[in-house]
Amino acid sequence: MARKMECIAMLLAGGQGSRLGVLTKNIAKPAVPYGGKYRIIDFPLSNCVNSGISTVGILTQYQPLELNDYIGNGQAWDLDRQDGGVHMLSPYQQIKGMEWYKGTANAKQNNAACTIAMLEVPWEEASRFGLMVLNDDNSIASFEEKPKNPSSNKASMGVYIFTWSKLRQYLIDDENNPDSSNDFGHDVIPAMHSAGERMFAYLFDGYWKDVGTIDSLWEANLDLLNPKVDLDLSDNTWKIYSRTPVVPPQYISDTADVQNSMVAEGSKVFGEVDYSVLFHNVTVEEGAKVRYSIVMPGATIKKGADVEYAIIAEDAVINAGAKVGKRPEDVENREEWGVAVVGAGVEIAEGGEVAPKAMIGKEDK
Repeated sequence: MARKMECIAMLLAGGQGSRLGVLTKNIAKPAVPYGGKYRIIDFPLSNCVNSGISTVGILTQYQPLELNDYIGNGQAWDLDRQDGGVHMLSPYQQIKGMEWYKGTANAKQNNAACTIAMLEVPWEEASRFGLMVLNDDNSIASFEEKPKNPSSNKASMGVYIFTWSKLRQYLIDDENNPDSSNDFGHDVIPAMHSAGERMFAYLFDGYWKDVGTIDSLWEANLDLLNPKVDLDLSDNTWKIYSRTPVVPPQYISDTADVQNSMVAEGSKVFGEVDYSVLFHNVTVEEGAKVRYSIVMPGATIKKGADVEYAIIAEDAVINAGAKVGKRPEDVENREEWGVAVVGAGVEIAEGGEVAPKAMIGKEDK
């Protein structure tokens, strides 16, 4: 007889991730590559498994095909189970109205209807987040949803623990409210608070980063190279599982110079790589330089090309002598500097240049 699960997880994986621009033009944000061999979805899935949660639903919506194919039957995360396991919950249409669905141990102790994981963020970044003002017992006094002038820096991590009966009630009420935008942060959570439900914050003190922008995605990848950052992917007590391709080992040539970098399987390095993350099947030809950059699967950096402070997406080609990005100190006006991005499958011409902060997709070629 199967053991009744006390807790199940629902991962809201339907977001477009529009702030990532060309990186999410054809894939959903959870399918974006991260950390040399992973995709973003690997982290919440692994966190569920490591926490003993073996029933996981993944709600998809925007560009779900690659994500569906990647998850498969969940075997890579030990979620291919007869009881529980992983379930892809795709959009569907109702006959009535023909509308797509629109929704996107501490909790027990407080007898909370909802507990929200919270992290203190730098004040200059607070306006990017849903924020909470707390009482002395960590109950939630009020909310601020991405305010221009925040009065708190306690940010919601987008991780909620609900009592099922309460969640069901408020989801039904929200769906029946014609004035609702059907958004957790904007509608459901505030409705629970306005009704006087018991709502608490759980103060998280580990590593967390919102990778919803180009800069934060770039920073989160390079955090893996920083020994001062509390994120250790080699921690055997909390493994991060993924579905990895079957490719040969990496090859580092005698002409290569690799410093403080991650180089995944199947990659071939003949040139210079410094403080960068190279995913599988990346090629860096002799004379090419890659510094402070993220190079995603299958990309090629050809002879004499110079890539720095950049993200190069899957299967892109940076041809000989091309230059992508610049160091911040090499830009006269600091406001004009940013991470340069080359989209999936884009080919930068021989001797071409991609300026700092530029974002090049196939439609731009």
